[in-house]
Amino acid sequence: MNEKIECAKCTKVVCTSEHFSQGRENCPTKTKKEAIKRALAEYDKPEIREFALKASIQEFEAYLNLPEGRTPRHPRVEEVVQFAKKMGYRKLGIAFCEGLRREAELVTNILENRGFEVVSVCCKVGGIPKETIGIAEEQKIAGPGKWETMCNPIAQAQILNEEGTEFNIAIGLCVGHDSLFFRYTKAPTTVLIAKDRVFGHNPAAALYLSHSYYRKLLRKES
Repeated sequence: MNEKIECAKCTKVVCTSEHFSQGRENCPTKTKKEAIKRALAEYDKPEIREFALKASIQEFEAYLNLPEGRTPRHPRVEEVVQFAKKMGYRKLGIAFCEGLRREAELVTNILENRGFEVVSVCCKVGGIPKETIGIAEEQKIAGPGKWETMCNPIAQAQILNEEGTEFNIAIGLCVGHDSLFFRYTKAPTTVLIAKDRVFGHNPAAALYLSHSYYRKLLRKES
């Protein structure tokens, strides 16, 4: 039996119905029952259950059932506001990329207008040169001999930890830097903007074009 988990390639999606037992042989609903059981036990923890409950309510409230059909109601930034209010959070953190400072300011204004206290930290906090982590001169974006400050997601996370933020929002952190932020932050975090330098921070656009203008994404490599 092939137990490799490949939900993304599933041709018999039954886990969204009551017929989940009829899935493929490598369906994790069948093969990973112990992992699912352990996960379900986590929902018995009051704080986890509350978080999951409010998240599902937020999902439900994301739609309107109109005569012409179901339609979405809110942009993501509005959902972030609504979810934070559902959870009773008062102090929110923003970890943002310097290249999206304007967006971070806009989000801050929105959140403050909605009654939240906001702490925001830029990725360049600390002003530490890239040489500190081993970047060579030829690996500098501006070119050899130029000063470049390293992104510092660990400091972003630790500063927000010290400030006691209850819920954090990531805005445009680089691939990898975002991972370090998630690893070191204590508060739960949501992503408002995922950086995509080519497609205006809409990473899904590359997928939609992968069978036409960006078919090179599907090239095979060893």
